[in-house]
Amino acid sequence: MNNRHPAVLIVEDEALVAIEIERTLLKLGYRIAGKARNGDTALDLLATRRPDIALLDIDIKGSRNGIDLARVIRQKYDFPFIFLTAFADRATLEQLKDTVPYGYIVKPFNQADLLTTIELALHKHAAEQETGFPSRETINADLVEELTEREYEVLKLLDEGLAYREVGERLFISTNTVKYFQKSIFSKLGVGSRLEAVRLLRTF
Repeated sequence: MNNRHPAVLIVEDEALVAIEIERTLLKLGYRIAGKARNGDTALDLLATRRPDIALLDIDIKGSRNGIDLARVIRQKYDFPFIFLTAFADRATLEQLKDTVPYGYIVKPFNQADLLTTIELALHKHAAEQETGFPSRETINADLVEELTEREYEVLKLLDEGLAYREVGERLFISTNTVKYFQKSIFSKLGVGSRLEAVRLLRTF
């Protein structure tokens, strides 16, 4: 986290619960990346903020619930998320499995639950990143069509979880050009999403 306090995105549609979570997080030393009461607002925050971790209430109002948001985070971004739920029954847990969450907290929660679950999730995610990013030569050794130097640069930034706009700003290219490179990269890697690409890169 570069010696800064982790920023937490709170997705919770019950106002009093969201306020309590925010107060507790601030007391524990975390920063607040944003708060959302529905899926659409959460998507906007995901695109414009850089949270280190997200707390996702499962049953939020709107067209997208917490599980839908988790799938978006897995596909487009690269940071851990924890589910908040008032139910811990087997049926609920089964719904969560395919998103591979970094933890879940059953409401009502206490400060110790929040701290422990967040810290373990951040630690697990950091450990996953320590495998390092493979060199272009290592990747190309297994490809039929090699990645160009610029494609490799784009891939590294996408692996860091940057949005298209941020990748473009880093490399001084347009967002459309970033998307063009991503399409070519995915084709050469034989993957269909950013999550699949990240998982593949961890195998080199």
